[in-house]
Amino acid sequence: MSCKWAAVANYLSGSKFSEHARELGNAVPTAPFFFLKPTSSYVTSPGKIEIPQGCVVHHEVELGVVIGKTGRDICLADAWNHVAGYALGLDLTARNLQDEAKKKGLPWSAAKGFDTFTPIGPFIPASEIPDPHSVRLWIEVAGQVRQNGLTDAMIFQIPQLIEHISSIMTLEEGDLVLT
Repeated sequence: MSCKWAAVANYLSGSKFSEHARELGNAVPTAPFFFLKPTSSYVTSPGKIEIPQGCVVHHEVELGVVIGKTGRDICLADAWNHVAGYALGLDLTARNLQDEAKKKGLPWSAAKGFDTFTPIGPFIPASEIPDPHSVRLWIEVAGQVRQNGLTDAMIFQIPQLIEHISSIMTLEEGDLVLT
């Protein structure tokens, strides 16, 4: 499948791992929530990531779910029928800007939306990942492991995220949901 990288919406489910929520001092969510990132934040591998001056940048490795069939109000039982495949992604955050926005009750868009703050790997057909809830994701920076975990530790599984997001807005073919 050819992804509409330049035209996709990017939905990230917030605090996907209870350990990460606690690490940030956040409550573990009882229902999914998400935020959007602009497509201008995308950079395909092996692109160059630009770090703006004055930003303290944190990163999270993500399993990206590529939507293969447009849908609205997708039920849990039908969610897998809307998945075309996957892509590895990074969610970069200017943590200092996000902390300030959170204190003021403002959106996180500026902290998450800088150009190149969403590096995305190549498309992986769904058939190549038979169980996306048992995938090990890790990231190394300068030879040091910074994150290493299994997708089975996600608070909400992929069908729940698809059901929740599509209850609010239409998911279109080529959209990317970073988990």
